[in-house]
Amino acid sequence: MADVKSPPHGGSKHGINPLFLRDEELRQAMELLFFAYRDFTAGPDAILAQYGFGRAHHRAIHFIGRHPGMTVSELLGILRITKQSLNRVLGQLVEQGYVEQSQGTRDRRQRLLTLTEAGHALEEQVSAEQRALIATAYREAGAEAVEGFRKVLLGIGGTDEDRRRFERPGGPRR
Repeated sequence: MADVKSPPHGGSKHGINPLFLRDEELRQAMELLFFAYRDFTAGPDAILAQYGFGRAHHRAIHFIGRHPGMTVSELLGILRITKQSLNRVLGQLVEQGYVEQSQGTRDRRQRLLTLTEAGHALEEQVSAEQRALIATAYREAGAEAVEGFRKVLLGIGGTDEDRRRFERPGGPRR
């Protein structure tokens, strides 16, 4: 059994029973993540397919929309895909008028990325259902659960640099 060890004296450091760390609970969490990801991506996948795009395009327009003026290098670091893959995705997005590239002001070799008006419209269309799913789940779960979920997601994925993107001034919101 792959149970995670609990702190000494039979309880957690907060007095909470660590039964949620049993192998079956961990596997169930994995399964729930698979189902959530399937349902989270189904709507956007269908929309993107109409444009001949896939999930890499979705991630690109999401991050470019959230961070206008980001460099190609920064996007590569976030997406962790090959330069060849990113060039294909960006090439399509630029060619079809969803993303603009401009030269950096300090370093003319940099390519700065921004969404066009059409890119913003596509990002909105693709993310609307996802935002609605999250909003519904958040409302049903409540503020404390939302903060717990945020902590779990931060614990599961990303590098320290990725996590720093989500630090909140003055600590967690309550």
